Amino acid sequence: MNKALLIIDYTNDFVANNGTLTCGKPGQAIDHAITHLAEEFLTNQDYIVFPTDLHVKNDPFHPETKLFPPHNLAHTWGRELYGDVGSWFSAHKNSNHVYFYDKNRYSAFVNTNLENFLRTHFVEELYLAGVCTDICVLHTAIDAYNKNFDITIPKNAVASFNQIGHEWALNHFKNSLGATIIEN
Repeated sequence: MNKALLIIDYTNDFVANNGTLTCGKPGQAIDHAITHLAEEFLTNQDYIVFPTDLHVKNDPFHPETKLFPPHNLAHTWGRELYGDVGSWFSAHKNSNHVYFYDKNRYSAFVNTNLENFLRTHFVEELYLAGVCTDICVLHTAIDAYNKNFDITIPKNAVASFNQIGHEWALNHFKNSLGATIIEN
């Protein structure tokens, strides 16, 4: 059974101190853990997938326009991958086991070919990392569950700007989606 690590929305806008929708220090604190996981997955010839938010400024047709300021806009610093994760991606982006793609909804499955990619590569187990635990990671996990993927959440590789939402999502992953939560 193949595995894939989904590194969700780990961009400057969501993690850096001056990012538009930053989760700040909690997001920055998981940089090393995500990089370590990516290296482990690559060493094992598993897949590392970067579903990354992409928006158009003031898009009148996108529901997030009403909820959040413009973020993760194409060709901006804010959309670049953050920190060591960004450096890791730059060094390995040409690998056949590393896949970067745009998403425009909370879930990495909606309006994308993620499921097709995973099925054609015989991936059955997903590890979810990135931000925000209670938004994009949560919605991706729910879709993964509904599509019958096994889900693992490394607790030290997810973060949110809302600690209560973060803890709630971790409990939801375990108790409602049957996910395995790895403590370290």
